[in-house]
Amino acid sequence: MKLNKDEVVDRFKEFYEAYPDVSEPKYKKLIDKMKIEGKSSLSIDFDDVIDFDFDLSEQLLNEPEQILASPSEALKEVYGAETDKRLTARFVNLPPTEKVDIRDIRAVHINKLIQVEGVVRRTSEVKPEVIEAVFSCERCSEYLTVMQDSPIFKTPVTCSNPACGRNGPFKLVKAFSKFVDWQNIKIQEKPEKLKGGRLPWIMDCIIKDDIVDTAQAGNVVNVVGILKTVQESSAKGGGKRTTFSKSIEVNSIEIKEKDIQDLELSEEDEEKILELASDPKICENITNSIAPSIFGNQHVKYAVALQLFSSEARLLHDGTRIRGDSHILLVGDPGVAKSQILKYINLVAPRSIYTSGKGTSAAGLTAAVIRDETSGTFALEAGALVIADNGIACIDEIDKMSNEDRSSIHEAMEQQTISIAKAGIIATLNARASILAAANPKRGRFDSYKPLGEQIDLLPTLLSRFDLIFILTDKPKESEDKKIAEHILKLHSNEKESIIPILETEDIRKYAIYSKKTIKEITLTEEAKNKLLEFYVSIRKKGEEKNTPIPITARQLESLIRLSEARARMRLSDKVMVEDVEDIIQLYMKSIEEIGKDPETGEIDIDMIMTGRPKSQRDKITVIMDIISNLDKKNNNEGALIS
Repeated sequence: MKLNKDEVVDRFKEFYEAYPDVSEPKYKKLIDKMKIEGKSSLSIDFDDVIDFDFDLSEQLLNEPEQILASPSEALKEVYGAETDKRLTARFVNLPPTEKVDIRDIRAVHINKLIQVEGVVRRTSEVKPEVIEAVFSCERCSEYLTVMQDSPIFKTPVTCSNPACGRNGPFKLVKAFSKFVDWQNIKIQEKPEKLKGGRLPWIMDCIIKDDIVDTAQAGNVVNVVGILKTVQESSAKGGGKRTTFSKSIEVNSIEIKEKDIQDLELSEEDEEKILELASDPKICENITNSIAPSIFGNQHVKYAVALQLFSSEARLLHDGTRIRGDSHILLVGDPGVAKSQILKYINLVAPRSIYTSGKGTSAAGLTAAVIRDETSGTFALEAGALVIADNGIACIDEIDKMSNEDRSSIHEAMEQQTISIAKAGIIATLNARASILAAANPKRGRFDSYKPLGEQIDLLPTLLSRFDLIFILTDKPKESEDKKIAEHILKLHSNEKESIIPILETEDIRKYAIYSKKTIKEITLTEEAKNKLLEFYVSIRKKGEEKNTPIPITARQLESLIRLSEARARMRLSDKVMVEDVEDIIQLYMKSIEEIGKDPETGEIDIDMIMTGRPKSQRDKITVIMDIISNLDKKNNNEGALIS
């Protein structure tokens, strides 16, 4: 049986005062708390409305336009005290049938109460919107009130004064009119729902009152509201078209914590995950299951597997934040499957974005300030790193990006934020993403006799921010070449069963989600701490002598801690054991020997990454500069003579 507006108000008054029990009214207590805290919104779990009155909940879902104002009216009556505040009842947690993906919104949802989830792409400025316009008749000074219940501004038709009765002119009296805050946000589908190269769909959401400015670009939000339509105008001639544009008039908006992954895991999934974790070779099994179509490169697969699990960020007492995400760079000859590894990680990671350097700009990667087409004002639009927050950003051909564009990711890599100061907009967005990047050597192939800095078109300041850098070379070697060829031939024949991985892609994905959900605070055991200390001090000791290069810095020690914690999480453990540290040291040494070894002296020199050239080369430059300086002095500071 359908209820009219007044009956709905009465039912909701009863709901506030008597649900679930008259002696323990859940919402009456929340309303009393609202008064104390001075809030003007009451959050209502829709499951409680269903439990209280199923027919009422159905009517609310199907006819929200007619009755959605009634719960707010009932709230004002129960609130009691005379107040000018606009009190609003806001509904959260709609039933599964009303939770719709942005891509699946259809004509049947028009004027229905629905719930959508997405990433905030853009937010407009907050503006005042008139809801009750007071006009003054310029002929007789009579005041007239017109309710503004549609996007089109309404004006009086005739003066209500019987002595006047004219049709204007009328002047808006802003001092007596009522305004509310108004904001437009654009939300798009979440990255994890875009597998297969689909373009993200975007939805406009109109937010009013006290919930404006709740979300910023990059936030994952749950939006509950009414799907509204506005008829489109024809570009030619200005007539109306038969098609309508969609938007959601928001009733409630919730910001979701991105580190709590959204994929629901069944009991069977959890049992399987715990069974997998009980295998002492779990780290090896996951590594061997990464990118099964690629032969070899086990150390690279191991590193990207660790990146899937990552460590937890640490907040210190002074407010400083230490990142927990690892960054990895793959540098190598053409045809060594760098892009394949990036594509695989993009597929398996719970949240990820893939982009290629050539088609990527600084604005597209970080954030852009663009002019809003409807209002003409500037708005902030989130880029790839912001949308990949708490996920992995795969950047292929990072060396093909321009220097200006690449420099924009320095802050994102270390501080894990993106700061924007353009067109009067000054903002800082979260970009807590791991970066997996791939680059090619400058001259096509890698030369083992030249320093790394000379061969990659990347600034040392950017190189130094990567936790691990791997060089993948394509050198002819009969035994290896035979194995690779056999592996490729199997892929292209009917023998695919022979390369089935131990764990399927979906298994790794679910395992990573479960580990991040359950393993939050990871601690180092005393043995693990001692092992890291011993390693760091012993390596640094080699650099104590006056003319020896510095082999390692504190930045690399932090990388080792991050990776050790990621390995512990991979085992579903919240304690870093000494074997985790030993394993990571071995992986780190594999990386540092490839990129940090001075080709002239054969010693490990971290300056190869930090400054772009080894100490041996800097020393030679210093000697030459000293000789030129002495010759200049001998020539009365008029320059060094050639002969």
